[in-house]
This record gives sequence, structure tokens and C-alpha cells, in this order.
Amino acid sequence: MTIDVIDLRDFYSQRLGIVARRLINRGIHARWPNAGGQRVLGLGYPTPYLGLFREDSERCIAFMPAAQGVLKWPTARPTLATLVDEFSLPLPDAAVDRILLVHALEMSDDPEGLLREVWRVLAPSGRMMAIIPNRRGVWTRTDHTPFGHGRPYSRSQITQLLRQTWFTPTGWGEALFMPPVAGGWFLRSAMAWERVGAALSLPFAGVHIVEATKQVYRAIPAHRERTRLIPALPPVLVPSSFQRDDG
Repeated sequence: MTIDVIDLRDFYSQRLGIVARRLINRGIHARWPNAGGQRVLGLGYPTPYLGLFREDSERCIAFMPAAQGVLKWPTARPTLATLVDEFSLPLPDAAVDRILLVHALEMSDDPEGLLREVWRVLAPSGRMMAIIPNRRGVWTRTDHTPFGHGRPYSRSQITQLLRQTWFTPTGWGEALFMPPVAGGWFLRSAMAWERVGAALSLPFAGVHIVEATKQVYRAIPAHRERTRLIPALPPVLVPSSFQRDDG
């Protein structure tokens, strides 16, 4: 199920969405502190997080799936966002250095097909980062936030999906340890929730933040042909149907 782009915009304009964006941006920045000279692509609904890279990167663009819809971004500058078919991105092979997936994998009808297309447009030395709802988290148990829509994943499911689509996981993080409650006390104590949750490695974070690299040389399983054993038979004398006349 794909959530509408208007609902996504409205969530990130509310107090709970603003706090969620700040906490997730903190996790993204911890792994990607800068993107100087890099070509950055955001896929899904990445615009609340691309501000980290827009000023420093060589270029920074946002692709939003057709089923979700698209909004102009940035609002006061020439647009850098466009509507795309997520399984046929309008880019040549190895075109970007970093790809950020937000509200993408869990919303896709074919996550393997989406990641294979991401693999195609990512440079051989590039890196991909995905923000994915945690199956064990509290945020997936309510549908008044975008993280409660689509299919959440466990860590082992993410690892299996990445390996099936020719990626190698290289780093893990979590965010959104606080409950998805818009009350003032919960929002004011959000950073304390994050610090305690990360220090104790608590399992109920709202999202996984996983970084992966592209496997340039993929292993192709070898199939050994079965040898059919044919038993050796002793020769058999077949009687002739006529007799030779020597006279």
C-alpha cells in the first residue's frame, strides 16, 4: 500500500513529523557527514532529508514513484524533484554516487525489482542508505504516521533482501526510540529517548538505518550437470537369419 504524497507532506509539517525528521537526520548525518562533490539521489519521499546534501553535493535530485505522487522541491528554487517509474529510472548506468531511500522499500510492490534498479544506477564505488520501518518497533503499530504503512522489516529480512539484490550491508543504525505520541513531554524528551535506546541497544526503534555497498562482481551459482551412468553390457551373439553358401 502506497501512502499519498499529500499525507507525507502533512505529516512532516506537524510537530511529531518535525521531531522524527530531526532524529532520522541525526542518524543519516552520523554515517554521511558530507557529500562534497558527490552526485546524490533520493528515492521515495526523501525531500525532508536531502537538505543535508543539497549545498555540498555536485548535484542532488529527488525521484518520487508515480503511485505516490510528486511535490515541487525545493519550494523557492528551480525544481529538483520529478515523478518516475521506480523500476525504470531515467538515468544511465552508474550515474550517481549515493542513493537515499526513504518511504520506498516498504511501499514498493516489488522491493527486489526496486533494489536491482537502484543497483543499476549506482556507481561501482557508490553507497546506498535506506530508512526502513522496524518490524518490532512501536511506530509500525499505528497508521497515523507514514512508518505505519507498507511492509516493515526485521534486520535479518533486510540483510537477506540486500544480498539477493547484489548489495553488501556495511553499517547499521536505528532511530525513533520515542513513542509516536505528539504530546509535549514526549517531544521534549525525544533526544533522551534516542540516547537511552542507542546506549542499551533496545529492539523497539521505529526505523532501521542501513548502509550498503554495491557488489560489482556478483557470484553466479554453478550448476553441475548430472552424469548419467550407462551400465556396460557384455556382447551378445545374434543368430543370423540365413546361412552362407560356401559351395
